[in-house]
Amino acid sequence: MKTLKISTLVFMAIILNGVAIAQNVKVVSGNLNFLKGQSTLKVEYDYGNGDMDVGRYENESDYIKDKIKEKNEKEPGSGDAWYEAWVSNRKERFQPKFEESVNIKLENSGLIICSDCEDAEFTMILKTHSTEPGFNVGITRRPAWISVEIIFVETKNPNIELSKIKIEKAVQRKNAGGFDFDVAYRIENAYWNCGEKLGKFLVKNALK
Repeated sequence: MKTLKISTLVFMAIILNGVAIAQNVKVVSGNLNFLKGQSTLKVEYDYGNGDMDVGRYENESDYIKDKIKEKNEKEPGSGDAWYEAWVSNRKERFQPKFEESVNIKLENSGLIICSDCEDAEFTMILKTHSTEPGFNVGITRRPAWISVEIIFVETKNPNIELSKIKIEKAVQRKNAGGFDFDVAYRIENAYWNCGEKLGKFLVKNALK
């Protein structure tokens, strides 16, 4: 009887975990029927112009201000260098990771996403509204994750919103070779995971 109860609890945990994962990506408005038959989908990025919350900070502007001050006090000029990297990593690391990950999942669907698909009929805007940078200090660690909204619009009429998807807490992939001591590595792998989730969702719910 005890073994049966344990087995039942394990089974229920698996079911509930599956439900939680399934609910991690959801359409909150519209539908994705317009993607059928499309070969390209343009992607743009929105980081909230300082309003995105970062870690315990309610807006990115305060996070940046404190980080620059903290680093410059330890080593003059290092805070300014940190800020340059914080911004440039988006285009140089996070966005390419996201696009690569989505396109791997879309490989056999006939659709690709890209930032320079100017002839694409539709555009998806990836708006990051929460970033957890995480940390790894050897003894303790917290993985990075991002939460995003993905808004689909007509490329020529961007005011026409066709659909909106939310992806909550796309967590970085597991540490590979200890590289997640680097915050940019952690965040870019959260974008990779976000891309995987979106790609799988599109293949299953829009492109079959």
